[in-house]
Amino acid sequence: MILKELLRDDFKVKGDINKNIEHITYNSKEIRKGSIFFAIPGQKADGHLFIEEAIKNGARAVVYRVGHFVPLDYDDITWIGVDDTRDALAWMSSKFYGEPSQKLKVIGITGTNGKTTTSYLIREILNKCGKKTGIIGTIKYLIGDEERTAIYTTPEAPEFQGLLKEMLLNGVEYVITEVSSHALALKRVDYTRFDVAVFTNLSRDHLDFHKDMEDYFNAKKRLFSELLSKEGVAVLNFDDPYGRRLAEEIKGKKVLYSIGNSQADIYVKKYKLGFKETEIFFDINQKEELHIKTPLLGLPNIYNVASALSVAITLEIPLEIIKSAFLNVRCPEGRFERVDEGQDFLVFVDYAHTPDALERLLISVRKLKEEISKNGRIITVFGCGGNRDKGKRPQMGRIATELSDYVIITSDNPRWEDPRQIIREIEEGIKKDNYIVVPDRKMSLLIGTKICKKGDILIVAGKGHEDYQEIKGKRYPFSDREILRKALKER
Repeated sequence: MILKELLRDDFKVKGDINKNIEHITYNSKEIRKGSIFFAIPGQKADGHLFIEEAIKNGARAVVYRVGHFVPLDYDDITWIGVDDTRDALAWMSSKFYGEPSQKLKVIGITGTNGKTTTSYLIREILNKCGKKTGIIGTIKYLIGDEERTAIYTTPEAPEFQGLLKEMLLNGVEYVITEVSSHALALKRVDYTRFDVAVFTNLSRDHLDFHKDMEDYFNAKKRLFSELLSKEGVAVLNFDDPYGRRLAEEIKGKKVLYSIGNSQADIYVKKYKLGFKETEIFFDINQKEELHIKTPLLGLPNIYNVASALSVAITLEIPLEIIKSAFLNVRCPEGRFERVDEGQDFLVFVDYAHTPDALERLLISVRKLKEEISKNGRIITVFGCGGNRDKGKRPQMGRIATELSDYVIITSDNPRWEDPRQIIREIEEGIKKDNYIVVPDRKMSLLIGTKICKKGDILIVAGKGHEDYQEIKGKRYPFSDREILRKALKER
């Protein structure tokens, strides 16, 4: 692509704009022939420090922030000065790949919890309609049925737009993407046309990155106030206070969903939690009723079903197709995923790693226990990640011990922190004496399976689908699910 086709009137350009650009990157080590390099001020390092390395590696053009850097004396380099290098990266990435979102139906899902499950449920419904779908999210990227490893929940702008273009070329019609608060704050998905935007909920998380909850909310709000197309639809959880706030603050078409609130467009009139399935009775726009049966268990999944159903109705998918899609749907990996090796107690693995997610999970499990096992216990194994928001650690300790009969506190992904110090901070919020500390996560899982009796429910929270444990900058192979399966087989 010719460089001048990527430029905007507000860019300050010095040098040849008729060069052929074959690659765009913000990583100086990824430079190849025909690359344009973006100097991004990062959290750990400033990309402007790597401009000379990028030039030595073959960059043809450099995008820098005006006032932050003075162009060097290289005659064959085109210098592009901008006010915001991240904004320029998003703009030029979209242009470079031919603005693929304009030719796709893009559904963006944001919120603290529920993004992954909701995205897979929407995919299941669309696949039932014979539509080819793509997914960009936490567990993996999917182009139809082809799987790719997910580096980030929402990748950086060049990778994100590149994925959209690849999906378009492979016949994908609908792209369902999780949109993280980091991605919104860092403009990774700017200049993408979103046809539907979903808000699941907002609770404490990522406060190591965001200044406070208001900053966190405003990052999420960008999807609806700035990136959703004028003809697009916002699908909002009306039970969440931030969802109600969004409904008041944003313009355009909105669809509200709820459990029990008849003021919402789509609401759950009643539901029945069971051992093998959940029954949900919906009222839709006070005109139609829909009775859904699904193998998805727990209260959080009722919200996930409600959000996916709302999107499907927005897309005018027939109710019978929606109903049949939910009948045989499976949970995504590590999302209230049942581990069953014939034992006489229930075992679930879940990604819950925030106070709100853990509380929702355990409240749901308590309701499930009341339905299936009056005398059974809830045993919870969990930890907290290192180098992340420390304020949520005592909160999660309190929630786990108050809503469980017995708790095993262990290590999660300690990263660069001492796992024992993380555990001590978890203990600061605990007021009950119904827990033990087992820093070795594998040992904690083995103990969890050994102490379970008939009718108990074992919950392993925090890591979900992850197949590694991150310690001191290295990722070691570790899967909660595989360790649990082996332990249950050996019982």
